[in-house]
Amino acid sequence: AGEKIWQSALSTLNPNPTDSCPLYLNYATVAALPSRVSRHNSPSAAQFITRLVRNCLPGGVNRCILMVCERSEVFASACALARAFPLFTHRSSASRRTEKKTVTVEFFLVGQNNGPMELATLKCLASATDGVRLAARIVDTPCNEMNTDTFLEEIKKVGKDLGITPTIIRDEELKERGFGGIYGVGKAALHPPALAVLSHTPDGATQTIAWVGKGIVYDTGGLSIKGKTTMPGMKRDCGGAAAILGAFKATVKQGFKDNLHAVFCLAENAVGPRATRPDDIHVLYSGKTVEINNTDAEGRLILADGVAYACKDLGADIILDMATLTGAQGIATGKYHAAVLTNNEEWEKACVKAGRNCGDLVHPLVYCPELHFSEFTSAVADMKNSVADRDNTPSSCAGLFIASHIGFDWPGVWVHIDIAAPVHAGERATGYGVALLLSLFGGASEDPLLNLVSPLGCNGDSPPEEMERDSKRRRLV
Repeated sequence: AGEKIWQSALSTLNPNPTDSCPLYLNYATVAALPSRVSRHNSPSAAQFITRLVRNCLPGGVNRCILMVCERSEVFASACALARAFPLFTHRSSASRRTEKKTVTVEFFLVGQNNGPMELATLKCLASATDGVRLAARIVDTPCNEMNTDTFLEEIKKVGKDLGITPTIIRDEELKERGFGGIYGVGKAALHPPALAVLSHTPDGATQTIAWVGKGIVYDTGGLSIKGKTTMPGMKRDCGGAAAILGAFKATVKQGFKDNLHAVFCLAENAVGPRATRPDDIHVLYSGKTVEINNTDAEGRLILADGVAYACKDLGADIILDMATLTGAQGIATGKYHAAVLTNNEEWEKACVKAGRNCGDLVHPLVYCPELHFSEFTSAVADMKNSVADRDNTPSSCAGLFIASHIGFDWPGVWVHIDIAAPVHAGERATGYGVALLLSLFGGASEDPLLNLVSPLGCNGDSPPEEMERDSKRRRLV
């Protein structure tokens, strides 16, 4: 009878784009993913996996999910499943519950290379999903708990796990050392701003990579204050820093061959007598001067200091900054795709490919500083911090502001990822960015699964002349 019920359940499924059928009075559910996806989606249909599990998983204390997919989709599917089980809740019923809920996930591989999964693969999935849920928990936690002090504790905790002591520059020391961006944004808050760095420097490294995260624990907009309808949800303005923390923890745990620095720019953009005013001029860490014309364009100010530090003090060859930077990102690339802006075409393609491999989707923005950077012209300083014309690709311009502090002629690779919309789905954080970073830099990982989902993927055989040219540098894209 079980076989008969199973077959009839399968025959009722008509995914458009998904479908599900309850079994045995809802003790079980069988659900179908789209039979095909378009070219800007992930073959894993990751967004639909999260949605189906949220909507269809029967209740209970011990639950089981059987995921049927191809080996190349295992990583994206696992991260998508993790998003359906957020850690943060302050519902009083949850604190009264004594028994722990467990969800067991099993993978059944189909298609090519469908043998059993190795223990190492499961370990990698555990690290990745742990990173996704860590990032989502930080983003979901409100600022009365997740202030700059608490965020530093989270960074120290990850450091302790990995045997790394973070470098921390705080409050007045930021001012003394010339971090006018981070200090200017965070100085009005009760909990002072900070720059924190976790560094992984293995023997045999061939290049230095810096990930720079925007960690605005709350964004009132400052004196250019947000309205009562646009301010709720601004606890999520630390999504970039949270993703970098989750990704750094997982990446280093799985073994990483190159120098990797995670740079956290932490501040609360608050209102108070010490707040930055429009018309104030700040000197940023790059040495450039910025006339503030909008205190709600604060993310770019702290990231400008972060990337300048990565360039000057850490000697990075590759700088990637990740941020919930502009509301315009959601208009440009939508709720599911982050926007990428980069000075390097190869890395632009790699970001898109990594996004398809891991389920954290990405789509490119126009990179054209010679046409767009004039938006920031100031009569009295090197630049303003907000554009003159908001109808002229504001998401690109915001990214270009950050790049200008390492210089448009800087020879290294600069990648900017704006995750303002995909950082959340409805009321919940997604942990967006963790899977993307693991995949994008998977080529320098010691982990075979991360190698597989990297942009080099299984077909990463470069022509010999390219290998020759890149023999000193590890090929990542």
